[in-house]
Amino acid sequence: MANIIPGLIKIRITYLLLLLCFSSYAQELTDTIPVITPELELQPDSILLRQMEASQDTIAEKEPRQKTVLEAPITYNAEDSILVSLDGKKVFLYKGATVNYQTIELKADYIELDLQTKEVYAEGVPDSADVVQGTPVFKDGSEEFESKTLRYNFETQKGIITDVKTQQGDGYVHSDRTKKIDAESFILKRGKYTTCDADHPHFYLRMTKAKVISNKKIITGPAYLVLEDFPIYFPMIPFGFFPNSPSYSSGIIIPTYGEEQNRGFFLREGGYYWAASQYFDLTVKGDIYSKGSWGSNLHTNYKKRYKFSGSFDFRYNVNRYSDPGLPDFSRSPGFSVQWSHSQDAKANPFQTFSANVNLSTTSYDKQNSNDVQSYLQTTKSSSISYSKKWENSPFNMSSSFRHSQNSRDSTISLSFPELTFSMSKIYPFKQKGRIGAAKWYEKIGFSYTGNIKNSITAHEEEILKKSLITDWRNGWKHSIPISLPNFNLFKYINVSPSISYSERWYTNYIEQSYAYDHIAEEGTLWLDTIYAFKRNYNYSFSLSSQTNIYGMYQIKNPNSRVKAIRHKMSPSVSLSYNPDFTDPKYGFWDTYIDENGKEVAYNRFRDGIFGSATGRESGSINFGLTNNLEAKVAAKSDTITSDEDKFEKVKIIDNLGFSGSYNLIADSLNLSNIRISGRTTIKGVNLNFGGTLDPYATDLNGNKINKYMWNESSGLSKLGRLTNANLSFGMSFKSKKEENKEEGEGDNVEQIVHPDGYIEYYDFDIPWDFRFDYSLSYSKRSPYHDAQINQSLNFSGRLNLTREWNMSLTTNFDVQAREFSFTTFNVNRRLHCWNMSFNFVPFGQRKSYSFTINASSAMLKDLKIDKQRSWFDNR
Repeated sequence: MANIIPGLIKIRITYLLLLLCFSSYAQELTDTIPVITPELELQPDSILLRQMEASQDTIAEKEPRQKTVLEAPITYNAEDSILVSLDGKKVFLYKGATVNYQTIELKADYIELDLQTKEVYAEGVPDSADVVQGTPVFKDGSEEFESKTLRYNFETQKGIITDVKTQQGDGYVHSDRTKKIDAESFILKRGKYTTCDADHPHFYLRMTKAKVISNKKIITGPAYLVLEDFPIYFPMIPFGFFPNSPSYSSGIIIPTYGEEQNRGFFLREGGYYWAASQYFDLTVKGDIYSKGSWGSNLHTNYKKRYKFSGSFDFRYNVNRYSDPGLPDFSRSPGFSVQWSHSQDAKANPFQTFSANVNLSTTSYDKQNSNDVQSYLQTTKSSSISYSKKWENSPFNMSSSFRHSQNSRDSTISLSFPELTFSMSKIYPFKQKGRIGAAKWYEKIGFSYTGNIKNSITAHEEEILKKSLITDWRNGWKHSIPISLPNFNLFKYINVSPSISYSERWYTNYIEQSYAYDHIAEEGTLWLDTIYAFKRNYNYSFSLSSQTNIYGMYQIKNPNSRVKAIRHKMSPSVSLSYNPDFTDPKYGFWDTYIDENGKEVAYNRFRDGIFGSATGRESGSINFGLTNNLEAKVAAKSDTITSDEDKFEKVKIIDNLGFSGSYNLIADSLNLSNIRISGRTTIKGVNLNFGGTLDPYATDLNGNKINKYMWNESSGLSKLGRLTNANLSFGMSFKSKKEENKEEGEGDNVEQIVHPDGYIEYYDFDIPWDFRFDYSLSYSKRSPYHDAQINQSLNFSGRLNLTREWNMSLTTNFDVQAREFSFTTFNVNRRLHCWNMSFNFVPFGQRKSYSFTINASSAMLKDLKIDKQRSWFDNR
């Protein structure tokens, strides 16, 4: 027994040593992350190999072993553990596992890697709550998708994927079972295509079968729309093609279809898009109607980085109504040009070029505008401008082309070219390197501005027929203001003298005479245009002064929150003098004898583009007074940190002023009209008002006479006759928003628990806002004429029934006509990735409605349900 025990101890020690060695070997296999190269073949331990060979049958022993050869190294890792099979052909990775092969990266909580067949299998692992975590995420270059399970072969690049979700461009593809047939292509059955990024999309296109070619296209067989899990089988799409390129490419633009009562069935906005280069593109589209109307559109975008960018759009439409030969037949062509160009600020700091062109015919705006803003817009303007500044000099130059048009009377004004050359103020008598105070003459400065202009105003159908020489108005104006040193009078009054000189160069002037014989029809005024170079100039002197006067009234009542009232008055007085430029020595004015033998003076340059020198000699005093009234009120807040926080300033009258002038040289009617304006705020309501008082009385015919109203009337009318007045104010109301409200708390918050356990909170404090604006205008020429009064009310409001539902209303009411003008009512429903809208114009020329359900993404803009009645059908 004594000999047996030591023997057993030796056997046990030997067994433990062998076990320890095997454990160390197994731990080394587990902790080491091998890198498998094309030349490396995994060889198991020799003892284990002999045991495996002994356990195999004779048939298995005769099978040759296949060498594992891969095209690139495989690296793998796991957060929990890595196990290698005894034969070295399989690797099992657990928790946060990653496998990398060439450009492929696979992540999952469980990955099984077969090195012999070059296949990988991945899936998620349920946690303690039986919720699957760490589902496979497969990435190959820029392509990435996640799935429930994945089996993939590195050599053939084929695989089977279940419950896959992959992003393709701006869209997402879902599929229960997908087969990857090569590196770029997938085949799927009963898939979903959507632009919604939710795990369970709110809408999708159910594809019975489809093929996805990554970064190129998606081709589908019969498909139909599913909205909020509700299938919409009609209309069914027989087949579909979705471009899926990461870069823009050329292609056909599918038109939209519909019907209008006046123009018939139509195909609109169909054409071709040409991706010309990285610098510009081109889109050509057209419209066609079954009753003869048609249209075309050309659009391009261009950009050169760090230089410039812009877009150009040209549209031409021909609308035809009824049939030729019928009384109501009409045909109206129209066009629209829009051009936008901007220069990068870094391109050149000393010269810029920009363009903002918006030009169209009146017929195009009224008959082809599809939005409210374009229809209500009555004026348009355009400008193309170039400017240059000379470095380290006071000189700069600008040139421009300008356009404006009024759709009410179809008039167009063009101005081309418009040149401006200017010099900023310089001080020619200022000494360089002066020490001490400057002399008074060193403060004399002057600047220069030169304007060249050539323009015309005419109806749009006539403007191209006008003569450049006889119909266009042009000229060159020079302006040289001279500033003299300011000084203070009585310490508190700031006085500023100035001299200004202006000169105009014209290429023509007019002469008038009364026709008595063969010159024209007898008894008519004859006007002749003389084409010759003529100067027209004027100069004036002015002296202006202004100051501020403050007054304070302290409230003695200690219980009053109003502690003081502050009044600020800003009076200003100026004196100006203009010589008599009607004097024959200037040659600006002339006379003719009318049919009654009376001499009549006329201005030879009255049609000049820059005007003319003023008429009779005038020396006027201009005066004005501005008042501001505010109160010093004790603050209501309990959290006062300083003496400044104890009081608040409340404006009582923000600006109340009047202004006028008195001509010292005129023989009668020396005093001008008195203009009054003011604004204030009353409990949050902005109130604006103004008016004009005529200080002179009138005769029975309503003509002004040289008698002041304060001598001819009594009461308030002594101040003058109110010839016009205006009043406007507006109020807005909004729902109160609770501050510092935590999610799930508050009296108006309700918790909703969904069947899947998702908790959502609804706030039943409905946000809303409402605004109305009132305007009143009054005008009366004389006491013997009827007054004209215009009143209007504008209403607008918005109501958010829920977070996603909102309604809005805009309307205008004409008080005099007692009728509503343009009115719109809109209802919108927004849910993450799709929208529903209902727009309604109940009456008027734009009477119409539209109901649309569509995807939010621009990529699926044609995937929609649309029902509408166009305003074109009102004709």
